[in-house]
Amino acid sequence: MARLADYFVVVGYDFDKRASSESQGQILQRFPEKDWEDNPFPQGIELFCQPSGWQLLSERKPPTFFVAVLTDINSERHYCACFTFWESVGDLQTQKSQPREAVEDEDHGIVQPTQLFAPKSLVLVSRLDHTEVFRNCLSLMYTVHIDHLNVQLETLIGNLLTCIIPIAGGSQRTITLGAGDRQVIQTPVNDSLPVSGCSVALLFRQLGILNVLYLFCAALTEQKILFLSSSYQRLSDACRGILSILFPLKYSFTYVPILPGKLLEVLSSPTPFIIGVNSFFRSETQELLDVIIADLDGGTVTVPECVHVSLLPEPLLHQTKTVLSMVMDPELQYADHAFPPTSIQSSALKIQDKEIRAVFLWLFAQLFQGYRWCLHIIRIHPEPVIRFHKAAFLGQGSMTEDDFLNKVLDGMAFAGFVSERGPPYRATDLFDDLMANDMERIKMEEGHPCKILKHIKELAEHLFKNENPYPSVAMHKIQKPTEGSHLRIHQKIFPSLDEVAVQFRIDHAASSQKSAPPVVKPEKKCLVLSGPPIAAMVDRNGSALANSARRLEVVRNCITYIFENKLLEAKKLLPAVLRALKSRVARQCLTQELNLHAQQNRAVLDDLQFDYIVRMMNCTLQDCSHMDEHGIAAALLPLVTVFCRKLGAGITQFAYSCVQEHSVWMNMQFWEAMFYSDVQNHIRALYIEENESCDQQDNGEQMPGGKSALEIAAVQRRLWPTLCKEKQLELVQKEESTVFSQAIHYANRMSYLLLPLDTSKNRLLNRSGLGDVESVSNSYVTNSIAGSMAESYDTESGFEDAEGSDVANTVVRFINRFVDKVCTESGVTNEHLKTLHTNIPDIVQMHIETLEAVHRESKRLPPIQKPKLLRPSLLVGEELVMEGLRVNLMSDGRDEATGGVSGGLALLPAEGAIFLTTYRLIFKGTPTDPLVGEQVVTRSFPIASLTKEKKISFPAQMEPYFGEGLQLRSCTFQLMKIAFDEEVSSDLVELFRKHLHKLRYPQQVQGTFAFTVGQSAKTLVETKSKEKNQSLKTLSKNLMKNAKKTIGRQYVTRKKYTPPTWETRSGAQFATDEDDISISEEPDQSSLTLSSTIKSSDRQTMSNVVERACCRDYQRLGLGTLSNSLTRSKNEPFRISTVNRMYTVCRSYPGLLIVPQSIQDPTIQRISRCYRHNRFPVVCWRNSRTKAVLLRSAGLHGKGVAGFFKSPNAPTAGPSQTDSTSLEQEKYLQAIIKSMPSYSEATGRNTLSGFSSAQMSSSGKWGSIRVNNRMSSYNPDIGTRLAAKDIPPPQANGGPSETHFLRQQRAYLYIIGDKSQLKGTKQDPFQQWEVVPIEVFDIRQVKNSFKKLMKACVPSSVSNESNMTFYRCLEDSEWLCLLHKVLQVSVLVVELLDSSSSVMVSLEEGWDITTQVVSLVQLLSDPYYRTMEGFRLLVEKEWLSFGHRFSHRGAQTLASQSSGFTPVFLQFLDCVHQIHLQFPMEFEFSQYYLKFLAYHYVSNRFRTFLLDCDCERIELGVMYEEKGERKNQTVYKSVWDYIDKLNKKTPIFFNYMFSPEDGEVLKPYSHISNLKLWDFYTYETLSEGPSYDWELVHGRYEQPDESDRQDTASQKSQRKIVWPCYDNRSKVEPDAITKLLQELQSLEVELGLVSEKWKDTWDKIKATQRTETKLESRHSLFSPLLLSSNLSHQRRTQGMYLQESVGSSINLLESENIATSTPSGSMASGRRSTSTLYSQFQTSESEHRSLEGVLYKKGAILKPWKPRWFVLDKTKHQLRYYESKIDKDCKGVIDLAEVESIIQGTPSMGAPKNIDEKAFFDLKTTKRFYNFCAPDSHNAQLWIDSIQSCLSDA
Repeated sequence: MARLADYFVVVGYDFDKRASSESQGQILQRFPEKDWEDNPFPQGIELFCQPSGWQLLSERKPPTFFVAVLTDINSERHYCACFTFWESVGDLQTQKSQPREAVEDEDHGIVQPTQLFAPKSLVLVSRLDHTEVFRNCLSLMYTVHIDHLNVQLETLIGNLLTCIIPIAGGSQRTITLGAGDRQVIQTPVNDSLPVSGCSVALLFRQLGILNVLYLFCAALTEQKILFLSSSYQRLSDACRGILSILFPLKYSFTYVPILPGKLLEVLSSPTPFIIGVNSFFRSETQELLDVIIADLDGGTVTVPECVHVSLLPEPLLHQTKTVLSMVMDPELQYADHAFPPTSIQSSALKIQDKEIRAVFLWLFAQLFQGYRWCLHIIRIHPEPVIRFHKAAFLGQGSMTEDDFLNKVLDGMAFAGFVSERGPPYRATDLFDDLMANDMERIKMEEGHPCKILKHIKELAEHLFKNENPYPSVAMHKIQKPTEGSHLRIHQKIFPSLDEVAVQFRIDHAASSQKSAPPVVKPEKKCLVLSGPPIAAMVDRNGSALANSARRLEVVRNCITYIFENKLLEAKKLLPAVLRALKSRVARQCLTQELNLHAQQNRAVLDDLQFDYIVRMMNCTLQDCSHMDEHGIAAALLPLVTVFCRKLGAGITQFAYSCVQEHSVWMNMQFWEAMFYSDVQNHIRALYIEENESCDQQDNGEQMPGGKSALEIAAVQRRLWPTLCKEKQLELVQKEESTVFSQAIHYANRMSYLLLPLDTSKNRLLNRSGLGDVESVSNSYVTNSIAGSMAESYDTESGFEDAEGSDVANTVVRFINRFVDKVCTESGVTNEHLKTLHTNIPDIVQMHIETLEAVHRESKRLPPIQKPKLLRPSLLVGEELVMEGLRVNLMSDGRDEATGGVSGGLALLPAEGAIFLTTYRLIFKGTPTDPLVGEQVVTRSFPIASLTKEKKISFPAQMEPYFGEGLQLRSCTFQLMKIAFDEEVSSDLVELFRKHLHKLRYPQQVQGTFAFTVGQSAKTLVETKSKEKNQSLKTLSKNLMKNAKKTIGRQYVTRKKYTPPTWETRSGAQFATDEDDISISEEPDQSSLTLSSTIKSSDRQTMSNVVERACCRDYQRLGLGTLSNSLTRSKNEPFRISTVNRMYTVCRSYPGLLIVPQSIQDPTIQRISRCYRHNRFPVVCWRNSRTKAVLLRSAGLHGKGVAGFFKSPNAPTAGPSQTDSTSLEQEKYLQAIIKSMPSYSEATGRNTLSGFSSAQMSSSGKWGSIRVNNRMSSYNPDIGTRLAAKDIPPPQANGGPSETHFLRQQRAYLYIIGDKSQLKGTKQDPFQQWEVVPIEVFDIRQVKNSFKKLMKACVPSSVSNESNMTFYRCLEDSEWLCLLHKVLQVSVLVVELLDSSSSVMVSLEEGWDITTQVVSLVQLLSDPYYRTMEGFRLLVEKEWLSFGHRFSHRGAQTLASQSSGFTPVFLQFLDCVHQIHLQFPMEFEFSQYYLKFLAYHYVSNRFRTFLLDCDCERIELGVMYEEKGERKNQTVYKSVWDYIDKLNKKTPIFFNYMFSPEDGEVLKPYSHISNLKLWDFYTYETLSEGPSYDWELVHGRYEQPDESDRQDTASQKSQRKIVWPCYDNRSKVEPDAITKLLQELQSLEVELGLVSEKWKDTWDKIKATQRTETKLESRHSLFSPLLLSSNLSHQRRTQGMYLQESVGSSINLLESENIATSTPSGSMASGRRSTSTLYSQFQTSESEHRSLEGVLYKKGAILKPWKPRWFVLDKTKHQLRYYESKIDKDCKGVIDLAEVESIIQGTPSMGAPKNIDEKAFFDLKTTKRFYNFCAPDSHNAQLWIDSIQSCLSDA
């Protein structure tokens, strides 16, 4: 029984604290005035009466009512029902004002302000939530007051405060306040079920299903929730609704349905809450970044970005949504029915409310199914102590990784749930009944929404009856106020009540209650049933045991072989078992099998048996997840103290000494769960009769035929009140002794697994992650840990404080913390706890002494036989730096080598050795899997390509112990994760790392392998090697020294230059000769020619400069001629300038440069200062057709930006140095424009030459480049095209749009510059040149992108995260985006050059992106560069001579180590690879050629890609080799010489599809969808290592032995198995042409003939084909000699694209009579297009048509019969069909190899009419059934016989 209302309060407006119109509330009266003893008066009620603030209003508002909720310090909720009405301010102040003041006001005639109204609230405070009763009572009081009824308010209040009603029980009570009223109060049947009314249904109607589910999940996962509404009652109802659907959980955080405005700072609280706020304060809630806001008025829920709401697990979420929609909208499932039932309609609001609550009750039953089976009862007497085993619950339900359930189980609400519902003997409610009796029904109803809905309605009926036990009783009689009474002008104020009268009634009622006998209703307690266990629910689904039968069989067989001592069989199965143990079911099977053998007294094992068992245990523990690990470790814990081996007399080694390297043993939560589980078993055994305990010991609560621990506890709790005190004390002592004995037992167990075998190594205890040793599991006890003995010990968490102490103290501290925790919670006495703390150090010390003997004897065991180390093959000149160190090559994130998803051999882990040579890092070994042990695994990469080296640690998986580990990553997309064997000492590992670092980053470039090849490895490591190539250095010295003598003018010294020094220089004379060399300029060198500048003694030196790639290419392009006298022709527009021959103008440019004929050398020197690093514009290529030129330069220097592009408005006072430089720059551009034929042919165009000097000076610097309309009209077409703005619609597959984007009136010169540098540029008003600003990526972006690309292609570990998949990582790297940008710019430049406009590329420093763009432009525009010779020349010219910083970008030396590796050249090669894929017939070289360059440009095997410019190469003497060195050299210094040599031996670099067309301009698609990831990044051959060092991989295969040839001859067909990532497919499966050439060469050797070079053979074949083509009939378009190819989606030009994959033949040479197709947009009219070659693709060759004709074919389901032209091809063993006879495109192919039978058929529906039935026949294949119809029966029989003939021939 309880009071209906505890307090009645009158709250009014406080005029004394009024500030403007806002004030505070004050309590005018409260009844009773004294606090109740059991319920003190809550403070702050006046704030909640007016949550928006106490304000005066200008008009009277109607009365309002709402219920606020206050929570006291004891977490008790008080319901404050507030009834508010408004009274006139004048009437209120009349009582307080004096009459004299009023008279004075009237006398002075002051105008009264507008009448104001103040609020007044009548408040009821109660601990019961009867909202409607409170509303009626307060309304009645207001009616009595406003209508002046003849009833005293004191009587009503007194009766209300003395009304006593029951809290629960399903009874009804009629109450009256004494005003002729009557109300019937119905109490709920069970007070544990919340009373919701209609609040839940209203909440769903306001927010919708999905939004409420978000709020539901947010509340369960302890998020902050804020409701907004303009209605206070709606806020209260919404909060009540949320709490109702949380049942059976109870919300334990801040709960304020209505928060006053003055307390809004509560919203910044760090703890979770559910709060309601008026919409008036919406603006003040916008800054809340971690609060979920639900707007009840707008129906929205806003979740901040920083808040992650974990949703219900699937399929529960989907099922809940479905059932809720059926409840909310039952007509939905019948909406599409033609005849929907007429009786379907939504339930009443109250019923619907209960149905929704029933859905959530049904949801919680599924979430918490079987939870009682995971409860550990630690103590039964004197009070139950319950613990919940979270790990077991999640593991058994396969919900370990579910984020939502993990958060719910860790929350405060679930802690209270276990504390309240854990006891086994208590009163039960609807949820307990549902969990115990209906779980089987719920499982059966899955997937049947109608059955679920029926169940929901049954639950809703129970909920409705709980709230309304007498639904028919609704006899209320409450008098309402007269309508409009609140609008009366003259209203009396609410009177002051007589406190004495009210208090008298209260006292009188209290005295009568004391004399009456107390009403005590006995609480009904019973046994709480547990329901079905989790395991039964999971096994019924079959999900836990799916696809695991084979794995379990392998595990069982292996264990059986081990214990039967069949160790050879066990060794074969062991790798498969270790892989199978990744499955949870297999791990459980292992523990069960080991347990069976342990019970059979077979625990003492031999050494090998012991090793196998330990390996399986380690693998089992290692592959567990962080939660499932507890389940497996719990099963293994008793086993590791059972299995052992004998080491000597009285010395036994147990398995626990070999399985300690797992973090689970460091987890305090695991030990607590294990302890409580064992305590429960012993407590259970304590109460079982003696005869049962003998049969059922240690089988837990799930033992068949016996009672569970919870059932026994329920019986004991029922009997407890009937026991005498002596018996009660005896039971308490027995339980306490049981817990104490288990604590001692676990102190021993923990010392077993925490103390390492070698106690001198404290490696286990100092591992990371040990700080969190406090339990995070749910603990619900009433005892305080503060009084435990833990205070006397160091209770700081973790072992960090023990690093300096010995092992014993560290372990003692950990065990002490455990003992303090569990014993305090389990109620162990202080005396026993002191005893434990005294004994623990002795236990640990005793075990340490035992381990010392075990460790000593284990060292005497014979070493395990390890495989012999395999030595690698070395290159000529490559030497070992260190002998092989025994290591294990571990698997990384690539699963191909581990037999993962793709299947195959388990090649990794592999056991072998790591070798460090002067050139490479090599691993060579064999797989640890004995089934593939015969394979040899090789993984290597050049030392110079090493990008990162770091130490790593390996857990014990395959072996008991591993030493240190290293992870080595290479920019050749290789990764080595090596674990050093325990025989490798730490000193050797450090020496290995030291040598590796010294070889990777030598002091100087001369320390790289390309220079030191052939030297002693010891000499290299000690950095005392002698210098070589003195003749080359003498050449470079003479070149620099003689050049100084030849310059006969006055020198202007710019800067003293000192060449880099290195330790390996020998002789003092060299240093003396090189000293004090000054690089000087010459004021006027333009008049000097090469011949007049250089003496005759140095002509040979300069001729070497002339022979460079630049000069050869200039002469090929006609950009300048060099006669024997080195003179130039004056008629040519360009000349070869020697101004930079001594590298004084620009150190990073070549010595010979192409400049306009009219520009003198002094002008060049002045112009160069405006550009970064003096890299001024020079011509690098000219279009042979349009004569447009391509120029390259660096970006403008900081000082040159203003002088070159910006024209200030203010005129300068006079000429200056800067002005003259600007004019010379303008003349330079003008000279380039004049060199173009299109300029000289144009008429009516103004030129800059017509400007007078006065005009030029008046407009400032670069006056001709100013803003005009053309800038805005043109740039959107070109500039923004690269900035991805206003891009014209591209063609399909990302191809460039039509060339209409180029205007009819083009500029002669376009300057491609960086957008950030060209900001505010001015344009040429006469459209002679135009600036195209583009956004280019920074070099740091390339570096970061490459790092991400390497991690994507070669991940270091396997990741199961959804955002770490391969394609996601590839996308995040943005590597393809960078390729797209480079290709896009290049294609634009190609289009401009092809449209007769010259282009100058002026980006960054001019040696990275500029080099990429100009190289790609020349490659796309000039077919010569697509040959081997031309590509070599292109790289030598644009990358080497023009100074790409290979040494700096490749971090080749110690000085450039900090800059890191930046693959600019690799990016260029990747772009070429993309173009090669799209145009495979335009390149003479193959894809392997590009991979070869990509590998060796970072390998440092050759000197080609060393150093940063030609000037540095000359200084070091590596620019030119003496001609005598090139003959018969064994060590190649140039990669080009090596490629030439290799190309003569093998066609590996040649592209057989090479069939170029003269003058073809390529325009590739550049969209990311058209780009492919280069297989160079992902391809690996573990059988031999990288295939780019040809001598190592292919040398031994060039000349096969005679025995091999005989075997090949005798066995013509031999099956080969090609393993992914192991075999070299190009060698195992060569293409058809390579194979024919190899066989031809082999036959020549057998016949004793001189083997002909492959190139000569190939040329003969082409010549023969050309002859046969000319003799072919002119009606035939195709040559009879066809070579097979396999092209897919290839094209030549922008306008030609093959949409389908075609497997056919291609004519190698063009026939003269092939008709040309329409030329593409990239070629001028009248030129032939290369689409001619692609038209040769066809699949209907006449010579393969064995039988052809028309057949009717029935289509697939619901498709008609159609006539098709069928072709039977006996050669290809195919049946093809076409649309018609003349159709060349095959519509479908039936492979005859798949045909099972061909039989006579029968006509089916839709078959052709008037045809004989015998004309039908059916063809059955392995894939489908074909129906055919011939024109007549004869033809049908002919087809049947022909197909049968093909099948029989096969």
